[in-house]
Amino acid sequence: MKLATVKTGSTERIGWVDEADIILLPEACGDMVSLIQNGLDTLDTIPATQLERVPLDSVTLLPPIRRFGRDVLCTGWNYWDHFEEGVGKRDGQEVERPEAPTFFTKAPNALTGAHCSIPFDLKISNKWDYEGEIAIVIGREGCSIPEDEASDYIFGYTLANDVSQRDLQRRHGGQWLKGKSIDKCTPMGPYLVTADEVDMSKITLETFVNGDRRQHAKTTQMAFTVEQLISELSFGMTLYPSDVLLTGTPSGIGMARTPAEFLKDGDEIVVRATGLGELKNKVESSI
Repeated sequence: MKLATVKTGSTERIGWVDEADIILLPEACGDMVSLIQNGLDTLDTIPATQLERVPLDSVTLLPPIRRFGRDVLCTGWNYWDHFEEGVGKRDGQEVERPEAPTFFTKAPNALTGAHCSIPFDLKISNKWDYEGEIAIVIGREGCSIPEDEASDYIFGYTLANDVSQRDLQRRHGGQWLKGKSIDKCTPMGPYLVTADEVDMSKITLETFVNGDRRQHAKTTQMAFTVEQLISELSFGMTLYPSDVLLTGTPSGIGMARTPAEFLKDGDEIVVRATGLGELKNKVESSI
């Protein structure tokens, strides 16, 4: 099932996608977090007369998760070719190849919709970069989750573009929170695809800038599987329903090109993955 959070008129609603339409749930059903917490079975209890079918192109797609109890959880360096492409290009902040997943967080205010503009401002950064990623949405509470049980805790998957400000990453001690948290600079969506419809062994992830393919990878190339990520992250730390975890980007980022090629005003970025739809966002000056 493809679930979505949308804005119709001045109201935010959730629903499921049916070809070119979206079936909107009554407002009383709450948001996507409520649906995840209550379970998909609650959809069967909604009378058909309370459902509203509207064309998908008549609504604005928002990030599937809109209500957060914590920061967005993220994984760095989860494709070894991405780690290697940055060697010698991290402005002196070099590290050894990690033996365990690298985790960080970003502020929820960084999220924006699947087709929304990315507000570009050179006063904030001179080094805007793209990172196409797949994100996991947690469906069950769990702590110290065994790797062989981790898939049971996944509610679904969505796409993200972890637009990063490389100079801010370096400015603040090499940690990534600030350089990953600029307002409305992380497109997410377009849908939240339930786990039963996703085979992670068969997904191809791609990123295009102005039609030029910059990133292309199979999810089987991940350094750490999604099950390993969940197990490692939850070790001694409780994960909750609706927590979002980005799973890392493959090689092909602008910083690693020769010469480096950062985003500029007017660029269009498309991130797509098998069965998960696509993000299409334009970089537009906020001045």
